[in-house]
Amino acid sequence: MDFLRPASWDEALAAKAEHPTAVPIAGGTDVMVEINFDHRRPEYLMDLNRIGELGEWEVGARTVRLGASVPYTAVMENLRAELPGLALASHTVASPQIRNRGGVGGNLGTASPAGDAHPALLAAGAEVEVASVRGTRRIPIDAFYTGVKRNALAPDELIRAVHIDRADGPQQYSKVGTRNAMVIAVCAFGLALHPRTRTVRTGIGSAAPTPIRASAAEEFLGAALDEGGFWESRKIITPSVARQFAVLAAAACAPIDDVRGTVAYRRHAVGVMARRTLTWTWESYRGTARATEGAA
Repeated sequence: MDFLRPASWDEALAAKAEHPTAVPIAGGTDVMVEINFDHRRPEYLMDLNRIGELGEWEVGARTVRLGASVPYTAVMENLRAELPGLALASHTVASPQIRNRGGVGGNLGTASPAGDAHPALLAAGAEVEVASVRGTRRIPIDAFYTGVKRNALAPDELIRAVHIDRADGPQQYSKVGTRNAMVIAVCAFGLALHPRTRTVRTGIGSAAPTPIRASAAEEFLGAALDEGGFWESRKIITPSVARQFAVLAAAACAPIDDVRGTVAYRRHAVGVMARRTLTWTWESYRGTARATEGAA
């Protein structure tokens, strides 16, 4: 196994063009596990830790540009207001040591359906900035996952950053594991309310071959909120709406039986998480209105 260590982004792109099979590594929290267990033996490893820009983020008026190597700890400590769903997901990642090393770029590169960041990125409607010597493009997160541990990257491309709209409404994240820490998700669920566009987005992890959205559940809830005047009134969502949202979210799953959970358990758990995250996000949305009225 050869080790490549580019000193700049241009050098990294040139190296990837010359060695398309090179596996990029920054935090290494996914790749090194596979190598240590001899599940993977790449011809080339490319260390990206000398490229400082990958560890930087920029908060704009409407969006956050998150470098591919920004660690989860930095998201938790610095971007909780702008990216609340991703910050909550970051809290569930393994241990403090791994949160200090791992980042969203690694989750996206590995494209494991159990990656903790995926549901939050789907719910927020992120875009993935990728580049090669041929140029730069942005891939909508909905089109990024193409199969089990496969993504839309071309062989000569590297992930440079993730672009995520700053939250304009409450976001939540929930994860079920076999214990409270240092565990791969049995299943996970992310939910984001977007009052500006009066839309709802979801993200489901570890309950299908790829991270997915519960599109039918989103459409149902969006219509129910509009038709019931909930966005304006901010009244409590009726139990029947919450139940149907949960049923549709569970139906979106295509899980498997494995050592961490059964098909039936995963579907049930996703439904429970969908109902609970809806309750939490809507109470937060209602609370924002009450706080504004109190201040006035």
